Amino acid sequence: MHSLLVLVAFVVASFAAAATGVIFRPGDWYKQLDKPRWRPPDWLFAPVWTVLYASIGLSGWLVWREAGVAGAALPLSVYAVKLLLNAAWTPIFFGLHRPGLAVVEIMVLWAAILLNAAAALLLVPYLAWVSFAAALNLSIWRRNRWKPLARGAR
Repeated sequence: MHSLLVLVAFVVASFAAAATGVIFRPGDWYKQLDKPRWRPPDWLFAPVWTVLYASIGLSGWLVWREAGVAGAALPLSVYAVKLLLNAAWTPIFFGLHRPGLAVVEIMVLWAAILLNAAAALLLVPYLAWVSFAAALNLSIWRRNRWKPLARGAR
């Protein structure tokens, strides 16, 4: 029973990182940006992130179950930092309208996922999606950094 409660806690913590996506919506600013043709349709992001957040929670729980908090202090610390970084990207990109800064932030997130992926193979799809998101973020920033329409996109 204790293990199940810890699993629920990991999944809740994972989805809590998604809360910034509810607060900071794309809005008109994002709609006006020049985006590459290869970007996925907007409707795809929610189901992909739902699956990823569930797997992020499960992966944290598996690390905890294998070694406990004391035995997995470093991987669980990286896990917590990764959740904070994941939560921070949305307000940087959509809230502050700073795709350039979001590129830097997402690369730090990517490195944190890579560090954690060594401990949990369930994070490999997360790493792949964030790699794609980083390329998309970089492309949007590069396409819009000098355009008056996206003046807030630095």
